[in-house]
Order: sequence, then C-alpha cells, then structure tokens
Amino acid sequence: MPFSLHQGDALSVLTGLPDNCVDSVITDPPYNSGGRTAKERTTRSAKAKYTSADAQHTLPDFTGENMDQRSYGFWLTQIMTESHRLTKTGGTALLFTDWRQLPTTTDAIQAAGWLWRGVLAWHKPQARPQKGRFTQNCEFIVWASKGAIDGSRNPVYLPGLYSASQPSGAKRWHITQKPVSVMRELVKISPPSGTVLDFCAGSGSTGVAALLEGRDFIGIEKTEEYAAIAAERLTETIGETLTQDDVVLTA
Repeated sequence: MPFSLHQGDALSVLTGLPDNCVDSVITDPPYNSGGRTAKERTTRSAKAKYTSADAQHTLPDFTGENMDQRSYGFWLTQIMTESHRLTKTGGTALLFTDWRQLPTTTDAIQAAGWLWRGVLAWHKPQARPQKGRFTQNCEFIVWASKGAIDGSRNPVYLPGLYSASQPSGAKRWHITQKPVSVMRELVKISPPSGTVLDFCAGSGSTGVAALLEGRDFIGIEKTEEYAAIAAERLTETIGETLTQDDVVLTA
C-alpha cells in the first residue's frame, strides 16, 4: 500500500519509525491560537475557536488546542526534532501556522535542527472583512530543510503564494481542513515517488494530495473519528488513482 495511517499520539508513533524513512514532513499542527487573550486561547475548544456560531456542520472536536505559547513551542520543538531524525538528508518540512504563532514556529523548527528556508502564504479569498481593520485572510507555511537541497533531485519551481477557499458543505470533513488543491502543490516539494509524513493528519487531506501526486504517505491522527475519515478518504483516493497496469486479474 502506498500509505500507512496510524491512530494515536503523534510523538509516541514517531519514536517507533525508522531513521531516514521520509522525504518531506508536511503538517498542520494545532495552532493553539484563536483568541484575543491568553484565557481565550487556552480555555476554549478547537470547535469554539474555529467555527462560527451559525455553522451548519457538526464536525468532531479535537484535542491539543489548549497549550500556552511556551508549552506549544516546547512541544513543537520536541516533535520536529523527532521528525528531523525520520527525514532524509536534503528533505524538507512544511508547517502551517497563523500570525500569532509564526514567531514560535520559526523558533521551534530551527531549535529542532532544521534549516529555516522561508515562509509561504495561503490566501483565503472568502475571509470575513473587519470594519476599520485589515482582513486576516492569510495563513502561513513555515518551510525548512534538513541540510542542503539538491535541486537536481527534484527540479521543480514552486510558487510562494497559494489562493483557495477552505472546503465547505459536503466536502468539509474537519474543523481546520486545508484545500486539497493547495496541498497538491505543496507535496511537490517531495521528489516523485517520495514519502510524505503528516503527524497531524486530521481528515487526511495531505495524504489525499500526496497519493494524487504520485507520492507515498505516512499519516498519524490522534482523534479516532478523524482517523476513520482519513482512512476512508485515502482508500477512496487509491481506487481513483489505480490504472489498468496496477490491477492483476486472476482466474
């Protein structure tokens, strides 16, 4: 199978994986943000932070959203240190974050041994305007590498800005879901037939994108409901990408 999906605590699962088994770490960790005060950020659930009161969906909540900024920095450093061990030399890491946690994220990824390469932007065209303020219509992707990058190994030219709305309606399976169209572009930083790791897999969008782009995928998701959704989506994607050459008929 071109993917494996683990349901459990990310750090516990990562410690059991072998050295140098992935080409890229691409993940959307809990931001531990979403509030004007420390109390709002550390006492409200993910659903309370990131969904509106008039939302029409009933998506499962998820844990890991109530660390203060220092605790988040320590956790992210620890888990990215373990991810660094799993990544091949010249491999890459891409971490989603928001404006509040951007400084902490760039500190943590460097403390974990990665070479910070820059910040990408995901623009959300349908973000709600705010009277008298600038619209907060971007989230960010901090990217880094494990040492030098050999461009000849994967000669791609990728943009630094991506624009797409968050999935909605029947296509929304997770509170903080990212668009597959954006993820399909991001996974191209992994070489063809390479392996992408997402230790906060959520509903599996990174994995779906990886499979569609011909990469293998290792996913870890703590919340049981979301792990089940991810497994279903990944399995469906495998079926959609099969060709006649992939199928062996037997009498």
